[in-house]
Amino acid sequence: MKNFVEELKWRGMLAQMTPGTEELLLRERVTAYLGTDPTADSLHIGHLCGIMMLRHLQRCGHKPIILVGGATGMIGDPSGKSQERNLLDAEVLYHNQECIKRQIAKFLDFDGTAPNKAEMVNNYDWMKDFSFLDFAREVGKHITVNYMMAKDSVQKRLNGEAHDGLSFTEFTYQLLQGYDFLYLYRHMQCKLQLGGNDQWGNITTGTELIRRTLGPEHEAFALTCPLITKSDGKKFGKTENGNIWLDRSRTTPYKFYQFWLNVSDDDAAKYIRIFTSLEKEEIDSLGARHAEAPHLRILQKRLAQEVTTMVHSKEEYVAAVVASDILFGNATPDVLAGLDEPTLLEVFDGVPTFEVAREELAVGIKAVDLTTANAAVFASKGEMRKLVQSGGVSLNKEKLTVFDRVISTRDLLADKYLLFQRGKKNYYLLIAK
Repeated sequence: MKNFVEELKWRGMLAQMTPGTEELLLRERVTAYLGTDPTADSLHIGHLCGIMMLRHLQRCGHKPIILVGGATGMIGDPSGKSQERNLLDAEVLYHNQECIKRQIAKFLDFDGTAPNKAEMVNNYDWMKDFSFLDFAREVGKHITVNYMMAKDSVQKRLNGEAHDGLSFTEFTYQLLQGYDFLYLYRHMQCKLQLGGNDQWGNITTGTELIRRTLGPEHEAFALTCPLITKSDGKKFGKTENGNIWLDRSRTTPYKFYQFWLNVSDDDAAKYIRIFTSLEKEEIDSLGARHAEAPHLRILQKRLAQEVTTMVHSKEEYVAAVVASDILFGNATPDVLAGLDEPTLLEVFDGVPTFEVAREELAVGIKAVDLTTANAAVFASKGEMRKLVQSGGVSLNKEKLTVFDRVISTRDLLADKYLLFQRGKKNYYLLIAK
């Protein structure tokens, strides 16, 4: 088996671990789990470091468990938060967890008969019939309030700027997460919990609960990955428009691909280690080639290829590359016509747009009139005629050969859009309404 700890170290994915963790992983096949709360119907790229930890764990011969927090998702975790989460009902949580299952199946092998095949569990299954009195007797008595109060996640909320305090609901979260670890230790021989470094307090509460409940001879272990940031120190995964999601209905594969393609050189060198399964030798080779010709963006292109293919598919990756070439390459009219509406709008996000009357297109309107009187693509009809004559105007990626060509609804992309191109770089999107 490969050394999981060494794998994480060279990839920059190890923050801290309890003593004896590496020795345990070298001694035996270890079952380890990572939890995620189903607070949305999709994971976003902020979750990817943890999911990749599980992927590398399985590749190193160990058994990964992903815990979907159907129960803890109803509570809300104070770790790294400035205010309490909204509580979700059971129906929403079930929907969210089913969506998350489908996404994680792209990263882990859940099939076959291998002893280290991945499994998914839901803590709602063992918490739903656990009464408050049983919980207080079986769990609460083992962990003191003093121990819980000393956790950084609790202290930050109590001493934070929000001054909203910390509800009892949130305060008990670390006990609930600790009980998850105890349950999995008892029933699935799970000895290791993985998570982000902001979860260190919750995870070590679990190791302590196991020791105090079952006895000092029962050892459990913790390992965390660092908080991933951008080279400018800002939080990774956030854009001006919010999170980059794994679900294509929230973030299109094109936009997802573009996010990775546009990271800085420093970030690309870091992210390609964390978010791909490429081996060290290949990554080092890519880095050397990138250093020789940074303008070719070799690291960014390979990073975008690997992550987009893994999260979506090879076909979606190829489609994203093709969509990118529409702006910067020589895409054909057929390629443009093949774009779905969300991708079309994202490819041309930021270009000047004009609304035109569908009624006029229904009967037909000359291009020279449409692009001057109806939409200010050109300053005058004379300018438009000259550019058409010199081959400098395209409609939907096809050269206009006559300035008075009749434009109709048959020319619409996605039954709604017309794309005019003036010269090589100037695009204009007309929207039929």
